[in-house]
Amino acid sequence: MGSVPASARAYVACVVLGALACLAPLPTVRVPWWIVALLAVLYAGCERITLPRGPRAAGAPGREVPRGMGTFLPVLLAGAFLLPPPAAALVALPGALLARVEQRPRWLRRIWRAAQLAVAVWAASRVHWALGGRDAVVAPDFPYALVPAGAAVLTFCLVQTVLDGGILALAERVPVRSAWRGLFPRSLAPVAVHGLAGLMMAVLWRSPYGPVAALLVLLPMYVSCWVFAQYHRERAAHQATIRALVQAVDIKDGYTRGHSERVGQASMMIARELGMDDERVEVLRFAGILHDVGKLGVPTRLLRKDGPLTPEERRVIELHPEYGHEMVRGIGFLGEARSAILHHHERLDGSGYPYGLVGAQIPEFARVVAVADAFDAMTSTRSYRRARPVPAALEELERCSGAQFDPEMVGALALALARFGWHPAVTADSSTPLRGGVRPPAPPPVSSRLEGDPTSVAGRSGP
Repeated sequence: MGSVPASARAYVACVVLGALACLAPLPTVRVPWWIVALLAVLYAGCERITLPRGPRAAGAPGREVPRGMGTFLPVLLAGAFLLPPPAAALVALPGALLARVEQRPRWLRRIWRAAQLAVAVWAASRVHWALGGRDAVVAPDFPYALVPAGAAVLTFCLVQTVLDGGILALAERVPVRSAWRGLFPRSLAPVAVHGLAGLMMAVLWRSPYGPVAALLVLLPMYVSCWVFAQYHRERAAHQATIRALVQAVDIKDGYTRGHSERVGQASMMIARELGMDDERVEVLRFAGILHDVGKLGVPTRLLRKDGPLTPEERRVIELHPEYGHEMVRGIGFLGEARSAILHHHERLDGSGYPYGLVGAQIPEFARVVAVADAFDAMTSTRSYRRARPVPAALEELERCSGAQFDPEMVGALALALARFGWHPAVTADSSTPLRGGVRPPAPPPVSSRLEGDPTSVAGRSGP
């Protein structure tokens, strides 16, 4: 939301009006104000605790999961279980309005977060009370108390998902068809755990042990949050390692700048179509991004050579998968990605390199990256030719299936593209005329021949 579109500001204003409507009945409701004040102060204090920032939400560039979302939800959900809906909504406001915000516009982000939480907590409390949750907590009536609490958690997650998807579509310009994808399942499990902690707080609060015992629930939750934050700090370090390697490749071979990222995206699309789990999809994305990291070991004069390669130069270039594998072999989190980096130039008929593997001997990740690599090479504009249309590139991949590419991977890519489309970026220097321009086309640089385009020099006889 750095430069927030007018439509996103209007959306935030509507959610704020919704939050005000949730708070409107407060003067007519009998409210235990000391509980509201204590929970509000507690939540605000928790929000001010410095913790590592959360991970970026999938599909939302620049958007981070709010710190309070995963850390101190037990306080908000305990309020939903203890208080009338308008009072429960009020608990979230001070903490959300005072929370640390790093990105601008800060106040708009705070207002959005406060309104979003108020609406979600109000809805959760409303469902909880409608199902008799208040009496079940006071009694306490177990296991029935779990039913209204579970319904409240589901409601909270659903409202958060609906509101989050809207702001992603309007403020972050995420496509509407993908703005809500995966938000609900990703948030349900952690919120359910924190919902149980909030229910424990509410039951202890109403028990003879009182609020002090209830607050002890937050200690193990804070420890679990710290562990969670450490995990995501390590994950952020992994991402930084990947970015540094990709930037180094782009600096050395600027001709194909952006190619690695697009191969990673295409690899991820194939993986999802094949039904791989999220962890393998992420590792395969790393494999696609880093497939050409071995270029760092190839002399720059060879990467940028315009003329034909000598046999000796060809042998040097064909070492780049092994160079890449050696560079990343000590990076443990890459897992199967290392085999893809080493074998993405193998061919099913055994004519590839570096080891001439045949068929199923080629690792699955390498077969995926080979298809993604060739597809992006064909659909990106080069100095010596325009980008091929997606249907023409798919037709070429299908023609080479069984000999160069795995037919299953080609089919998965075709299905994924039919669903989501493809928008390749131009990687050639825009100042270089295309065929039909004033100057004649330059010979394809060797860097382009390192890719898996089946119509390139590399696709038939060399690197």
